[in-house]
Amino acid sequence: MEQLARVGELARHFRETKLSTLKPPQEFFDHRQLSRPANMNEATSRITYNTRHFSGNYSLVILILAAYAMLTNPLLLIALAFLAGGFAAINKFAPEPVQVGSQTITQKHLYIGLFVIGLPLLFIASPISTFFWLVGSSAILILGHASLMEPGVESEYQGVEGV
Repeated sequence: MEQLARVGELARHFRETKLSTLKPPQEFFDHRQLSRPANMNEATSRITYNTRHFSGNYSLVILILAAYAMLTNPLLLIALAFLAGGFAAINKFAPEPVQVGSQTITQKHLYIGLFVIGLPLLFIASPISTFFWLVGSSAILILGHASLMEPGVESEYQGVEGV
């Protein structure tokens, strides 16, 4: 139960910090602000500004891509569900050693069995290639969007303090 509360607290914190900065879709997909940067310096300044300005939207893009990657790799879903379910089942149903015939089965034996089956299954599901696909596709989408979007007028007055 503590872990569920911790996960809930992390989700709430993520929602309050990152997703609270979501810009409306009309601003994020504004095709009138798309233009090719004149040089590398302009592209770098656009990327710097837009990654801060659209950070919530970019986080959402990464979450959507991660969900897509998980849903299109069913073996990875099965392997992760098997490992997570195995951990939960061992912790819930076998906290004490169990006597089977003349053998005593401890939590350590159950975890070893879970790893002997689960880790090869996870290796076959190729989580590393899924991770690198997620990193590459996120980088291409985010850097492409950030470099092509012109900063708004408010970026010109970012350093000016009010009177």
